[in-house]
Amino acid sequence: MADLAPCCGFMKVTDTIAAISTPRGKGGIAVIRVSGDGVKTILERVFLPAGKAPAEVPRRACFGRITDVDGTVLDEGLVTYFAAPASFTGEDVAEIACHGGVLLTNAVLGAVLAAGARPAEAGEFTARAVMNGKMGLSEAEALGALLEAGTRGQMALARGGMSGRLADAARGIYARLSSILSDVYAKVDFPDEDLNSMSTEELRAALFDVKRAAAELAATWGAGRAVSEGVETVICGPVNAGKSTLYNAIVGYDAAIVTDVAGTTRDILCETVSLGKVTLRLSDTAGLRETEDAVEQIGVARADAAIEQAELILAVFDGSCKPDAHTVALLERLKAVRGTVVAVLSKRDKGLCFPQELLTDFAHVVTVSAGMGDIAALRDKVETLYHVAELDLRQDAVVANARQYAALVRAAEALSAAIDALGAGVPLDAVCIDVELAMSAVGEVDGRAVGEDIVADIFAHFCVGK
Repeated sequence: MADLAPCCGFMKVTDTIAAISTPRGKGGIAVIRVSGDGVKTILERVFLPAGKAPAEVPRRACFGRITDVDGTVLDEGLVTYFAAPASFTGEDVAEIACHGGVLLTNAVLGAVLAAGARPAEAGEFTARAVMNGKMGLSEAEALGALLEAGTRGQMALARGGMSGRLADAARGIYARLSSILSDVYAKVDFPDEDLNSMSTEELRAALFDVKRAAAELAATWGAGRAVSEGVETVICGPVNAGKSTLYNAIVGYDAAIVTDVAGTTRDILCETVSLGKVTLRLSDTAGLRETEDAVEQIGVARADAAIEQAELILAVFDGSCKPDAHTVALLERLKAVRGTVVAVLSKRDKGLCFPQELLTDFAHVVTVSAGMGDIAALRDKVETLYHVAELDLRQDAVVANARQYAALVRAAEALSAAIDALGAGVPLDAVCIDVELAMSAVGEVDGRAVGEDIVADIFAHFCVGK
């Protein structure tokens, strides 16, 4: 990925860098990572091996004494040396494992810095891996997402990104555009030669196929966003409908108080959880009804506001009871909300007598028994709504962030413009401008063509030491 080197101006790539790669604080061990041309020299100054020097036995842990540059012994530990290019960064790398005391860890890092390294910046090890061709930019983003993952779905999505599925898909589209441009430019530059170039219709069909591939890849962002960023979700409904019981069943513990007393929930409870593969930014709200209680009125008002802002609304109704006037009014109101509504009939274990004709205007209806832990129907419905059920997050190419999605959308739009231009009889060299724009946009997905500010922003979100 040599193309990235000029845009990573926030670092000097000839320097040797070092940082603590394990979490700060007391622990069994701590690891100081060192990368760059000066690794061997630094190890000679701060490590006294009991046997062979680490550089003599790459990829094997060597026991010895860790010292300051003046020879003072700081600790006993292990050093593993990775020779370039067979390392995480593609440079010479050493990992120094010492005991995990705070003062001791800082002393070992200080010794490494005194021996010639400089402190690494946030994400600099991974940025060097990208610059040295060890991974693409989308794979680096997936690594960052893996470190921040809070659900199993997010972990699976990140692991899939790190496997290079998305990068491979983007490179495939890029290669097809490159082939098309080569053919067209040959025809433009040598019009009198018999080069067996594509006809206008063949070119149009080829561009359409590539546009469809870019659009289909971009469309996976719906599922990717539902997993990586999460869906703003509200549980609402009449009092005593089973909202808090459903909330507890989804979050996996008794987060909300559940009683038979109407109006128990007064404020909004919030939790980020997974429902199947989908991440929900979930809120449990007060029961919706007319009330004279001043505190409950505030809770109802907040519930109303949350419904208006939610992307997904889980409207819970007691399926074992016939609806009252408040329930009928809520059903009418939900027909006009912005978000996607899933009508959830609760308490299925008590028998269902809720009139089905009241739900004919709702495209998504499920029945659950949250008190019994049976919410599988709701899980399956939500996964289907966000097209996650049909994807293997570890194996399929899935767009995992808004930057990648925006690049693919721009590529599809540029290809649409090229196809329209061909249909209008625009000269081929002018058509190629739009194809080049599409190619550049696709190149942004895996870092072939991306600005310095974008790269700096991506790696600024990494921890120091990664």
